[in-house]
Amino acid sequence: MKPILSRLIGWQCLVLVCISAGAQTSNLADIKSGVKHRYVRTSYANESVELKNDKIQVQLFKRLNGWGWGEISTGSGRFMAVLEHLGEIMLRDQDIPMQLVAQTVSKKQEEGGETLEFEVKSVVVRDVLRKTSFDNWMVYPFTEPALVGKVSITLVPNTALLKLKYRLKSTGNYNACYIRGPWLKVGESSFGTKKEDAILPGVDWAIADEWTSGTDFFKDPWALRMAPHPFKVTAPVMAISIEGTAIALSWDPNQLATRWFNYREHLQQPVFSSPNFVDRKNNQLMGLMVPDATIEGHENEVVAQIPLELKIGQMINFDADLWLTEGNSVSALTDWVKRHGLPEPTGPRWSYQETLRLIANAYNTNFWHEGEGFGLLQRPSDKARPNAPEFLQRYVAENKNTPLAKELKKKIEWSLTQMDNKRRQTGSDLDGMKKEGDRIIAKQQADGSFPFNPDMVGKDDFMVATSFIEPMGLTGETALDITINPAIKLFDIGYKTGDKKYAEAARRAVDFCLNMQRPEAGDYWETPLHAANLLAAGHASLANYLAFQESGDQKYKQKAIYWMRTLLVFTHFWEPEKVNNLYFTKPVLSSSDWYFANWVRDHVQWEVLSVFSTLSKRNISWTAIDPEIDWLKYQKGITNAAIQWMNIHTDQNWFPHNLPESYEAYQRGDYDYAYPDTHNSVTGNYGGMMIIPAPIAENIYFILDQEKQTK
Repeated sequence: MKPILSRLIGWQCLVLVCISAGAQTSNLADIKSGVKHRYVRTSYANESVELKNDKIQVQLFKRLNGWGWGEISTGSGRFMAVLEHLGEIMLRDQDIPMQLVAQTVSKKQEEGGETLEFEVKSVVVRDVLRKTSFDNWMVYPFTEPALVGKVSITLVPNTALLKLKYRLKSTGNYNACYIRGPWLKVGESSFGTKKEDAILPGVDWAIADEWTSGTDFFKDPWALRMAPHPFKVTAPVMAISIEGTAIALSWDPNQLATRWFNYREHLQQPVFSSPNFVDRKNNQLMGLMVPDATIEGHENEVVAQIPLELKIGQMINFDADLWLTEGNSVSALTDWVKRHGLPEPTGPRWSYQETLRLIANAYNTNFWHEGEGFGLLQRPSDKARPNAPEFLQRYVAENKNTPLAKELKKKIEWSLTQMDNKRRQTGSDLDGMKKEGDRIIAKQQADGSFPFNPDMVGKDDFMVATSFIEPMGLTGETALDITINPAIKLFDIGYKTGDKKYAEAARRAVDFCLNMQRPEAGDYWETPLHAANLLAAGHASLANYLAFQESGDQKYKQKAIYWMRTLLVFTHFWEPEKVNNLYFTKPVLSSSDWYFANWVRDHVQWEVLSVFSTLSKRNISWTAIDPEIDWLKYQKGITNAAIQWMNIHTDQNWFPHNLPESYEAYQRGDYDYAYPDTHNSVTGNYGGMMIIPAPIAENIYFILDQEKQTK
């Protein structure tokens, strides 16, 4: 199944909303007068109507020219956002945008909940100017509404969820610079630009006073991403939170918003800005519009350079969910996942058993280098080593009568002998662990944190970034992964040596990170230190769970669950018709070296595989820890995606970027059944270096074992 949400099929899904059979329509008794409103930058005709329960309330107000704006509050009355209008159109040939307004409103009780329905028409500018001082010197050519239709808002019973439905139709042939559907100004007339966090999954994650589309993690021209190519958005949700309450807007990313005849189709285009530099107001923006940016060169055009050509009778649809939730924006995304469920993973390219055989055979052939060991050689400096992976030993044990297993057994035995000899030369493992633990503790600061030292990273990315514009991280700073990763090592050393000082040092590190909300620094070797990162999320979830196992304190378990759920921000839960993206993951929501790789556009699968292969080796079942999310399905999703990535040179779908000379080896088949570093979310092309496939096999074995236990 391609998208997580069902795709609208056929033009029958684009008809105007009709009153359902048996629906009860209220009379004007539902309309109130004299109701106070908080949004003051508008007109008010002293009429309002509302939907509410103990979780959410929405009040719609009538302007002087018709019904058209609303206020969303929590059940207790905390003002969260303004729904600025019931739609708006801007025509190329008229320099005044036209909002959609309604002269009447009806309230109906339907099976899906209580609904407000508005018959809307776009304002005719000539009518507004008639009998004013502008009438005799300003004449616009349009004499009737450009758009007509219906807008409905439904409150789902016993929830904080509103369903928004826009069914609009063009009355003629127009060139539209934009058509806006749901357009929410969060914090308007209340908390303004303040926030806890703001997330557009796969694209942006700002906290506190950071700007979305800011230059903290990108430099221009890549920084602007307020209206990104829709394929870059991993989950069709945008959310903003303030002091323990989040407001979120979601949509069907594959919904056909509009198309005429055999012209190109337009999807709903998300627009996200905190603070609202789009409208340049003291609030924060979440909205949907057309046309969309299906060409990267037309991203961020909230006023389209190439207008949308509307034809008479052309239909324009927006469908969205708007809801409130306790917690931050991660909580809002988690709510969306719970409500819709994780999508069914794409079937693997080969069966799991066949994939294991193909990987094992690659280790027996192109990944084996006689007299050196196993390895994937791409640079002149790359070396094979006698490090037989555990999954390979299991494969040999379970398939011992096959010719492949017999050949591999000899290679593994030789490798193990080499490793044993090396261990005898270096001395006791326990002594080495204690020395390593003492070395780590010596770097720990009094508050439990570990400092960042860009000079010790081992790559020159920080020097390059500093030379061009500014450092990506300062010496002595710290961030989540810089502190939490040493904690994992200390927990392991403490467990294996029995010395409690290592576990105590690990807990001090975990405690230092307890108040952090965004996973940062997992890609510290080439990206801005504080950029949101998937690998840091995985490390933090593991470290907190180890702290829970060591202490029994539930606060660590709850924080481990939180960090694991932040993985959802980076994971593609839908895919377009023509590009495979399902369960592909963004490594970090930033650029590399400020300029040289755009990790909003590109997927990387090895980091998420690493998170779950590490958990698998420790026999940690995350579904058992956090049963509200089907983490085994998630693991199957990211594993099946990685199998899809596996390289066969005859596919001719990969090009290197930093090692162009490696293309010759690729064509020879030296990298067959490895998988590439990157995938472009817009074009579907693969690139980067090649990665040896051991983590894929490790994840497959864990999935097979878990499925066997549940039978």
